Amino acid sequence: MIRTTSDLGLAARQGYDAIIDVRSPGEFAEDHIPGAINLPVLDDAQRAEVGTMFVQRSKFLARRIGAAHVARNIAGHLETALADRDGTFRPLVYCWRGGQRSAAMATVMEQVGWPVTRLEGGYQTWRRKVVADLYGRDAPADTALRLVLLDGYTGSGKTGILRRLPQEGVQTIDLEALADHRGSLFGAMSVAQPAQKQFESRIAGTLDRLDRTRPIVVEAESSRIGNLTLPPVLWAAMKTAPRIEVTVPIAARVALVLKDYQEIGADPQALEAALRRLPRHHSRETVAGWITAAREGRLAPLVTDLMLQHYDPAYRRGANARPPALATLALNGTSERDLRVGSRHVAEAVARLDGPLGLVGSAFLRAGAVEAG
Repeated sequence: MIRTTSDLGLAARQGYDAIIDVRSPGEFAEDHIPGAINLPVLDDAQRAEVGTMFVQRSKFLARRIGAAHVARNIAGHLETALADRDGTFRPLVYCWRGGQRSAAMATVMEQVGWPVTRLEGGYQTWRRKVVADLYGRDAPADTALRLVLLDGYTGSGKTGILRRLPQEGVQTIDLEALADHRGSLFGAMSVAQPAQKQFESRIAGTLDRLDRTRPIVVEAESSRIGNLTLPPVLWAAMKTAPRIEVTVPIAARVALVLKDYQEIGADPQALEAALRRLPRHHSRETVAGWITAAREGRLAPLVTDLMLQHYDPAYRRGANARPPALATLALNGTSERDLRVGSRHVAEAVARLDGPLGLVGSAFLRAGAVEAG
């Protein structure tokens, strides 16, 4: 008999040699369980063909043709993606609702001799878990997120510090990496952003690996990163989280932005298109001047002007809505050494916040600057 499960906890997922999503590539692209591989029993065109035939012509014919597609596709997977798996292979298989597609794959796998498990409820079981985790209003108090925000002006090296913190033993969530976007108007990357559901699955998968009883550092973001919206549980925690503010001289900030945004800087058309999407409170003359600088390749003065007239004022306007900073981490620059020193100071601050009293009531770093050279 084929085993079934509805347990999608991290330990349970890690107990399988592979999590196999047998839905079509289009369904898989929209969202899937973290770490799953896509071995579709019907591709997108076949799924559309069978579905149309089922509704418009004959249910029997649709099932017969669909079964033929499924048999050929499963055979193909056995001869390719699964060809090197021995008899100890332990897969978890799922489809949309735990119906016919996963049943077909699991039946063949069981006949091969693999100890296969089928996910009850399919992908919808995973989605319910994600929604409960990221949207739930009645979550137990011990699952609340203890976030610490890494904040500061654009170009102050926050992302670089954040990505070095795991080496210091600090828990982090890299939202920009999960969103495939740098979080600003000019932050689009060469890869497309994931769908909203996949973004949420990435966040949920990351949270599964973290200890919620201890602080988790995230970079301060708005409620949207590119085209994606932060889920309510995360955004609510971020709005009340204590902050560690990073400051860097303007020249070093400009240099870092020019380095990090080389891709859009080398594409005058993309840069101009982004400039035209700036908020309307900037005068036409100002935006026209920025567009001219972009066309002429005068990127350093353009970035400096954007910081002083657009990003920095926006950051200051939002200051009233943010909790007071626990500390200011003053860096001389954004070199590798600066970022390593910065990450070490942040790790020390987080370690002092990580105690039985939690973040509330800690007197550490309430005033003054931490100098790092």
